Amino acid sequence: MAKVLITGIAGGFGKPTALALLDRGHEVAGSVRSRAGRNAAAVAELEAAGARIVEMDVTDTASSDAGVSAAIAALGGLDVLFNNAGIGSYGIQELMSPEDMTRVFDVNVTGVQRVMRASLPHLRAQGHGTVLYTSSLIGRIATPFYGTYSASKWALEAIVECYRTELSGFGIESCIIEPGAMPTAFFDGMVAPDDPGREAGYGEFAQVPGMSAAGLAQMLDATPAQRPERIAEAVVALLELPHGRKPFRTVVDHTGVGPEIERYNDVLHDVTRTVLTNFGIERMLDLNA
Repeated sequence: MAKVLITGIAGGFGKPTALALLDRGHEVAGSVRSRAGRNAAAVAELEAAGARIVEMDVTDTASSDAGVSAAIAALGGLDVLFNNAGIGSYGIQELMSPEDMTRVFDVNVTGVQRVMRASLPHLRAQGHGTVLYTSSLIGRIATPFYGTYSASKWALEAIVECYRTELSGFGIESCIIEPGAMPTAFFDGMVAPDDPGREAGYGEFAQVPGMSAAGLAQMLDATPAQRPERIAEAVVALLELPHGRKPFRTVVDHTGVGPEIERYNDVLHDVTRTVLTNFGIERMLDLNA
């Protein structure tokens, strides 16, 4: 059984994943920004199930270092890191302020880097490990009104492409999980632009993001298979595969978009291997199937 650290453990994907792993005998620690407030009920449920909870803010380097150290101490080691903490954004791209964009990237991109720098010395020293990342289908394509969020997940995917190759010689495998839209509290905490002056310049079109969001909510209500538990199932399935034989990318979607993203991923996989082969470094891809 594995010792697993999940960032954002109280969130829509983190909690069901933690409970599923605990139910299968894994040891789980997880981070929250604060044990109090809106996380209190989830923290209580997770601790009752056996999870160790640490307070950690992935937008702060000292907090990330301390939180990872505390989690490793609580678990007595670390085998699997699940970079799951994230924040969404939604709105017309021009209206998104640079400060709002920075906030999203600080969690979804730089936050992952902070946690990786805190965790990797331990994983490299022991010569093995598994790192999972929550990306998105729109970390592969871009759709209207999700520009900042998509950009952050595109950036995450690029970083993980590099980690995949650079960590392979240390026995550390990398796995990206790409969910479609899911009905979670994630949508309630999205960063949204607040620039009424610019918004007025878009006229009636300024109403389209709201109508689009309502349509997505209706679609999710009509797609009962599209639930956060699917992510938990995907993580459990990945950890049951032998070390070194896990797929690099796993699409989790029941809305019909997934197969197109898988086709895109297959093409990129072949292109990446060809390019690295031309440079004589294709063995850096061998750890992940």
